[in-house]
Amino acid sequence: MDQNYKARKEAFVSNHSGGSISEINAVTLVAPASIFLWSALQSRLSFFTPYSAASLVTDFLLNVGAILFATTLYSSSPLLLNILLVSPAVLLLLGPKQTRAPQKAKPPRPAGTQDGTAESRRNRQGDLEPFPVHPFLTMYRGAMLVTTFVAILAVDFRVFPRRFAKVENWGTSLMDLGVGSFVFSAGVVSARSILRNQTASSLATLPKRLAASTRHAIPLLILGLIRLYSVKGLDYAEHVTEYGVHWNFFFTLGFLPPFVEIFHSLFAVIPSYEALSLLIAIAYQVALESTDLKGYILISPRGPDLLSKNREGIFSFIGYLAIFLAGRATGLRIIPRGTSPSRTPQQARKRVLSSLAALSVFWTVLFLLNSTYAFGYGARIPVSRRLANMPYVLWIAAFNNAQIFLLCLLETLFFPSVHRATDKESEAERSSFATSRLMAAFNKNGLFLFLLANLLTGAVNLSMNTLDASTWQAMAVLIGYMAVVSGVALVLDIFNVKLKL
Repeated sequence: MDQNYKARKEAFVSNHSGGSISEINAVTLVAPASIFLWSALQSRLSFFTPYSAASLVTDFLLNVGAILFATTLYSSSPLLLNILLVSPAVLLLLGPKQTRAPQKAKPPRPAGTQDGTAESRRNRQGDLEPFPVHPFLTMYRGAMLVTTFVAILAVDFRVFPRRFAKVENWGTSLMDLGVGSFVFSAGVVSARSILRNQTASSLATLPKRLAASTRHAIPLLILGLIRLYSVKGLDYAEHVTEYGVHWNFFFTLGFLPPFVEIFHSLFAVIPSYEALSLLIAIAYQVALESTDLKGYILISPRGPDLLSKNREGIFSFIGYLAIFLAGRATGLRIIPRGTSPSRTPQQARKRVLSSLAALSVFWTVLFLLNSTYAFGYGARIPVSRRLANMPYVLWIAAFNNAQIFLLCLLETLFFPSVHRATDKESEAERSSFATSRLMAAFNKNGLFLFLLANLLTGAVNLSMNTLDASTWQAMAVLIGYMAVVSGVALVLDIFNVKLKL
């Protein structure tokens, strides 16, 4: 790579101070607004069933295109884009509801098992998965992945505002939010394996769990090494203060599983992942404030040792571990079905919504107390993604719980039959009806698609001058790039291929 162009590229993604949280919220609100319109089309018109070419194009425009436009062409007016998405959905809701084609007839229930009795509910529960795949979680993770894929390439073009790029030391930005949300969502998903192990007759010992988690971590660490050597070998532009000289995000993801298993052992002593997450964040913040650690990470010279060269990645890992555990805490609360002989599906869903609302308020209050004066009681510690300090951890937890709450509320309003299903077949049919095919495809192979998006990002940057591309050139490349990633996701989904890394 030309050294002058490389220097320009590095300067282009460095020394940014971010933007306001209110603007970030307005931009990220586009995802729920798109899903709101998607849900209105599906629930009122069954627009995406069957999944035709028109359905695919509309799905792509709503769930991929809207996020792409929110972060580029509509970056200065995200509220307008939200209005443009919500308005047709409201008109659809005000109009008459079309009658869906009659569903396949189910065999009659045996006499004496009326729907409302406790005995009938007990019998039906035996036919249902205790930890179902929730459409609202699939849509949440899909939207998070789409935003991540868009941002990692769009940041290299001028059409992507610099205030959305990662901040240098202090502040908030869309990409800072995306990195933390990726880790948080991984924590949410990890709760499923914990719940299944709890129902097993015997739990694996810590050494066995560490061995299993290490096997899971090895592919990620290998990907980290491949990225390291490819960046160095191709003389690719780097933002060293992001993670360090050698560290990258794949190393952070790779080291998480073994450390999470260690803290999982503490769950027997402290039976709350929220508490474990807070303890880690508090201890790390105390170390930052009461020792020279903060200065060492931010301003000390790059020494010859590996720790000094990679101090951002190594120490920020502590904050990402806290974020992962906060995500697992949320997953443990919302993934279980929650029904029982004394609790109906409607009551179980209300409990999930209440839990998400309470968690959103809990993390938001803690965030305000840490990052603002909060009526004279707050600490006013600035957010730092580079440090992954306590305010950053709290911000990520608050945002993601609120986002999941919104999507759970949308599913409950538009597709109430999903959580009221009485058998596996009807639940699978209703869940499929309530889930975007494209978002489900992204969710199915999220980590592989993240790797593919990184490879395509590198290919684009090596093959063209992104800094001097016009707005329309940039948009053409970004749309084509997201079309390729979406196409690969759909092909893997069609052939039912799930690639585990």
